[in-house]
Amino acid sequence: MTSATITAAAAGTWKLGDLTVNRMGFGAMRLSQNGEAFGNATPSDRDRAIAVLRRAVELGVNHIDTAAFYFSSLRSANELINSALSPYPDDLVIATKVWPGRDPSGNWWWAEPAQLRGQVEENLRQLGRDHLDLVNLRIPPSRTATSIAEHFGALADLRDAGLIRHLGISNATPEQLAEATRIAPVVCVQNPYGIGTRPEDRAMPRTCGEQGIAFVPFFAIAGKGREAGRTGADDDEIQSIARAHGATPAQIRLAWTLQQGPHVLAIPGTGNPGHLVDNIAAAAIRLTEDELARLDTL
Repeated sequence: MTSATITAAAAGTWKLGDLTVNRMGFGAMRLSQNGEAFGNATPSDRDRAIAVLRRAVELGVNHIDTAAFYFSSLRSANELINSALSPYPDDLVIATKVWPGRDPSGNWWWAEPAQLRGQVEENLRQLGRDHLDLVNLRIPPSRTATSIAEHFGALADLRDAGLIRHLGISNATPEQLAEATRIAPVVCVQNPYGIGTRPEDRAMPRTCGEQGIAFVPFFAIAGKGREAGRTGADDDEIQSIARAHGATPAQIRLAWTLQQGPHVLAIPGTGNPGHLVDNIAAAAIRLTEDELARLDTL
C-alpha cells in the first residue's frame, strides 16, 4: 500500500446534520502533548503539531474532533487548530465536547447545566469562531444510568440561540440517546468502540444506524489502553490480517471500524506525521467477510 497517495475521501462520506464529512477524520486529543497518559505528559513540539494539522487537511480530512480541555502545560489543541487552519476551509467541520472541564492547573471539574454556556464560549474563543459546528455532551462515567435532560436541554437552548449548529452525545447509553432525541435532534454519538468490544456495547452503533445518526467511536486503536494509547502486542489474528494486506495492526483496527456501517466515522488522533499518513491510508483497506468474522470473535 502506498500510504502517501491515499486521502480521507477513500472512506466515503456521511452527513452530520447538513454538513458532509469524509468518514475518516482526525482526533486532536494527543496534539498538545508527547508521551502516553493524557494530561500528564510533556508538551508537544508546536511546529510539528501545526504541520500535522495542515497535512491532515491536505489529505482530505474535513472532520476534526477536539475539546477545550485538551491541553498540556504549554499547548492547547484548540489554539493549535486555530493557528494552523484559520481562516478555516469552508468544508471543515470542527466538533468539540463539553460537561467535563479542566481549570488552568489541569484539575478536572464537571459543569452544571448553567455553566455549559461558559464552556461553549471558551471553545468559541479558542477556536476563533462565532458558532460551533458540533458540540457533544460528554456524559460522566458516574452518570451513565441517570437522566441527561437538564444538561442536554441547556445545549439545545444554546443551539436555538445560534451558538451551536448541531448536537451530539458522548459516552452515552441507548436510553440516554432516546432521551436526548426527544429534546433536540442528535447528529452523532461518540462512544468507546473497537475490536474486542463487549457484546452489550454493540447495540449503540446498530441503533444509530437505524436512526440515521453517525456513530463516532473513540479509542478504536487504543482499545483498553484508552487515553494511554495502545499497550502490549496485538492479537495474532490482527497481525495475520495486517500482513495479508501489507498494513499495520492499527490500520486494520481502523478499517474494521469503518466497515461497521456507512454511518460509522473514524477519528484517530496522533501528533506523528508518519502515523497520520498511515491512519488516513486505512480508509482504502477493505476487509473480506471472512476477515471481519475472524476479528468479530476477538
